[in-house]
Amino acid sequence: MKQKFLDALRPMVIPELDPGFRPAALSQRALENCLESSSSLETVHLALVRPDQSVYRFKLILLPDVPEHVELNTFLLERQIKFLLWSRGAATIQSDASPALCRRLNQYYEENPLGQFDATMMGEKIFESPLKVHSVATSELPEANSESSPLGGHLSGCRIGFDLGGSDQKIAAMMDGETLFSEEIVWDPIPQQDPQWHYDHIMSLLQRAASKLPRVDAIGGSAAGVYVQNQVKVASLFRGIPEDLFQSRVKGLFMEMKRAWGNIPFEVVNDGEVTALAGSMNLGRPAVLGIAMGTNQAAGFVTPEGQITSWLNELAFAPIDYRDGAPRDEWSGDVGCGVQFFSQQAVARLIPASGLEIDRSLPFPEQLVAVQTFMAKGDDRAAAIYRTMGVYLGYALAQYKDYYPFEHLLLLGRVTTGSGADQMIEKAKEVLHQEFPIKAASIAFHLPGEKEKRHGQAMAAASLPAL
Repeated sequence: MKQKFLDALRPMVIPELDPGFRPAALSQRALENCLESSSSLETVHLALVRPDQSVYRFKLILLPDVPEHVELNTFLLERQIKFLLWSRGAATIQSDASPALCRRLNQYYEENPLGQFDATMMGEKIFESPLKVHSVATSELPEANSESSPLGGHLSGCRIGFDLGGSDQKIAAMMDGETLFSEEIVWDPIPQQDPQWHYDHIMSLLQRAASKLPRVDAIGGSAAGVYVQNQVKVASLFRGIPEDLFQSRVKGLFMEMKRAWGNIPFEVVNDGEVTALAGSMNLGRPAVLGIAMGTNQAAGFVTPEGQITSWLNELAFAPIDYRDGAPRDEWSGDVGCGVQFFSQQAVARLIPASGLEIDRSLPFPEQLVAVQTFMAKGDDRAAAIYRTMGVYLGYALAQYKDYYPFEHLLLLGRVTTGSGADQMIEKAKEVLHQEFPIKAASIAFHLPGEKEKRHGQAMAAASLPAL
């Protein structure tokens, strides 16, 4: 039954360098193709609950949970819950799915290494409460309850903004909304094992920007990972640091920096949120989904009401490809997740299939630069990489649209530098128009100028703290 489902996921638009791609966005159509004449699809309701009592409600479609559907139903429910966990975040999941199906999910989180990764990250690290799935009656599911925060955009005074990526740091100095200085500096944080190395590099970055201002009134920053009240919960930047040092030094690293700057307003949030904030500020419109394609995939969302949320929006871990043997994330070990489709890693992964002769031992940023150099020369092999990523993007956007009521998509990050981004967008539009025409009509694509692509997040981050 599962193989029949995967066969039905074959897309109308095939990514030319990755014909095995099986987009999650086609799941409902594929399920309908799996129905026997005597059965019908069933609706399952979910409530994702955080320790602060925030509740996110969703419903999804599964086959009846009978023996012949056990493998497929478990796979589908786990994949969709994984998307929701990394989109919204939760430590407790309540569902009116069958008790047997909920037991299978708990077993997956307890015994499967891939499930253990999600359970550890969600439960122990982010929300400090064990991840559990509870089977309850539909009538017992809690009502939705969540909050959002006022949009940033504070521009008065002398401000520093920074953005910390896996391969570069971006910094901006602003005074009363005018950018006086911005710069991008290469660094290599992921393998570093000493927290002091990170502290020194970031502080040096801030001091560099401060030298361009008469004073510093506020500092705002963004970085890959999950940050709660300026505390580092999960972050790829600090993966090289032993757990004991992470807890004793890294978790409170930005609070330590705030004290070093005299306790001025100092805010650090997920880089995806600042991506969306940058987009909304640039466009002057709400309902923005921002996606930054750099070392990793970062995402953020500004609501139709013009507010940012407390959602995790870590779509790098969200599954978009359901095939067996999909590209594997080297951190979590899971397959088919966004990072392998919308980042420098994705570009590097597609190089062999493109036929481009690029040294695969080079760091990912250098492989990307090589591809973009070929692209600038009009080499169609490089263009094929961007067209392939455009197909990924089209199907992912259709999937994202089911979870985010966005009207504007903003693409930023090193991968979108140069003419390749235009080809990626055109291919994504082709997918949407062919497979999802209703959704296609409600998505407007936006690419900022080259400076905003690379430095817009740092500029927007500077506006985070209120004076």
